[in-house]
Formats: sequence, structure tokens, C-alpha cells
Amino acid sequence: MTTPKAPPLTLYLREFPYLLPVWANVFRRVKPSELPPAPTKGQPVLVMPGILSGDRATSLLRRSLDAAGYNAHGSKFRFVTGITPARLAHAEQRLAEIYERTGQKVVLLGWSLGGIYTRVLAQRHPEKVAMVVTLGSPFSGDRHANRAWRVYEALNDHTVDAPSLPDDPSQKPPVRTVAVWSPIDGVIAPECARGQDGECDCAIEVPTRHFAYGSSRKSINEIVRIIGEELPKAVSD
Repeated sequence: MTTPKAPPLTLYLREFPYLLPVWANVFRRVKPSELPPAPTKGQPVLVMPGILSGDRATSLLRRSLDAAGYNAHGSKFRFVTGITPARLAHAEQRLAEIYERTGQKVVLLGWSLGGIYTRVLAQRHPEKVAMVVTLGSPFSGDRHANRAWRVYEALNDHTVDAPSLPDDPSQKPPVRTVAVWSPIDGVIAPECARGQDGECDCAIEVPTRHFAYGSSRKSINEIVRIIGEELPKAVSD
């Protein structure tokens, strides 16, 4: 098996035009007629953002989930710089709040680094989690096989090889776990986002740019469809 490498520079540079739609997500309109309906109306979904972003970046994704019939919640993170015990404790509290308020197990949806949060949350609190879906998240393999590790280390007091948490995000949580990955991701190596055998229940290819997972309506529609198709399987597991 070949060792995964970070996406080539040419692919990485093609990501940058997609940053503007991410920043503008809070102002963009949802198109409900294009969205597949939720199989269970009101299903709570906690959406975790990626590094150097916050809930504003996931606004269009969350409002699209709401329009499809889900009950989407933000992380209450304003700006994510990494994953630390204090930030994970905040995420654990947020999950508990939603679980207690709704009385339902929560779908965890994580974009990029947000997917690391979701997998660890589900490992620690499977009784509160219905399903995990990661979007281009580097949970598997070489932690340098991406274009973000230098930024991560510049912003944190630990390296990607010596994380501040004892949890291993590559370990599959004891709930249905879906890894969405893209062959044209310019930030995360596809192998690291789809995982190896046993690290998720299924890996689903969505050919999109890394920064378009939550900003391209086409990608969002596909993600909403995937959640709708996978959720009944999670309930039956």
C-alpha cells in the first residue's frame, strides 16, 4: 500500500476561489425545492466547522438541512484553530445540550477538522449519537498528508503527531460512521478522508473541492441526500 501524500500544489491552488462563497454563506439563500427531504422530520444534526472557520462558514449547510426537514445546530465555535481538551469539552457540552433538549440521538456532521471532533465525540458518547458523517476529514493515515498541518502547528502548542488528546480519531466509533471524500480535494489526501477497512462503515465519493463541501449547493444537496439515505441504516443497526 502506497503512503498517502498531500494533494499537489496545483490542486491546492484551485481551492482558493471557493473561499469567497464560504465567507458569504451567511448571506446566501437556500433553495428548498432542490433538497431531498429528511426521512424523519426534526432529526437533530450538530454541524462542526473546520480549521480557521466557525459557525458562519456552515450557515448555508445548516439552513439547507433545516429546509430539508432536519433540526440543524451550530457548534457555537466562532473560530476554530485546533482541537484541545478545552474545545472538546465545549463540544461535549454542546452535544449534551442538544441531546437533552430534543430527547433524540444527534447526527454529527463534521467538515474537515470538524470531522475529527465528531468521531471523538461519538467514541466518548455513543449513547447520544445517531450517526457520524465526516466531510473531507483527515482521520486516517499520515497526519502530514494534507495542506493544513503546517497551519495547524503554527496555531497550536502541539504537533499533529503529538496531539493534546489521547483519543485516536482513526478508531471507528460504535455508531454508524460515514466518510465523505473527494478525489479532487486540494487540501486533504483522499486516502486519509475515506479511511481504511474497519475505520468507517462506508466511504462515499463526492467529487468536490474541499472548501466547497459546505458552500456549493450541488455538494450540499448531495450531502443532504447521503444523510437521508444513511440515517435509516443507522437506526436499524
